[in-house]
Amino acid sequence: MITIAERLDSAYGRIKEAVKKFNRPEQSITLLAVSKTKPIDLILDAYEAGHRKFGESYVQESVEKIEKLAHLDDIQWHFIGPIQSNKTKLIANNFSWVQSIDRLKIVKRLSEQRDPELPPLNVLIQVNISDEASKSGCTLAEVNQLALSIHALDNIKLRGLMAIPEKKESLEQQIQAFSHLKTCFDALQTQYKEIDTLSMGMSADLEAAIAAGSTMVRIGTDIFGARS
Repeated sequence: MITIAERLDSAYGRIKEAVKKFNRPEQSITLLAVSKTKPIDLILDAYEAGHRKFGESYVQESVEKIEKLAHLDDIQWHFIGPIQSNKTKLIANNFSWVQSIDRLKIVKRLSEQRDPELPPLNVLIQVNISDEASKSGCTLAEVNQLALSIHALDNIKLRGLMAIPEKKESLEQQIQAFSHLKTCFDALQTQYKEIDTLSMGMSADLEAAIAAGSTMVRIGTDIFGARS
């Protein structure tokens, strides 16, 4: 049976190969292990293998995990799912990153409800680059105004962009889809010095994402197995 440590090694191997193939700088890609729906023992396996960054999508489930693993104070928790208004206080005070900001109302609530004793909450704007009705995210045209509004908030630090594009058959089509977000990301970097994170690419398309300029890939299935 393949262990979590071996699966992590394999994921890092894919990243390393893509970085080399597409002439990206070494150590330029962060791996976020997507642990949503997975039990704590698998997260602990990944932790013991040296991994520290985990992504969650379901508030109640993730808060239970965070509380039970609070003694491991070097874990960095990222919220990557859709956000309901009645869940913002839990998210604001249990996570250090939120990658799924797509409207001002939500990020204002996160700012107001974040404990001022905590460091600023790192956030990414989620962009629906494929204009899919079934997916969350603002449009590319809305990014600049949302970024400007977020930048003015207390307790919040805008760090970049995130996207989940629709599935494409070829590597070239995948790269083209990601390239639109990279162009937007580059423009934001000229306006805000804190912008440094472009979260795009998952198990099925991480090579294309890295080719297009991603700085963070989100991998769940290839590390923890398919959702039951």
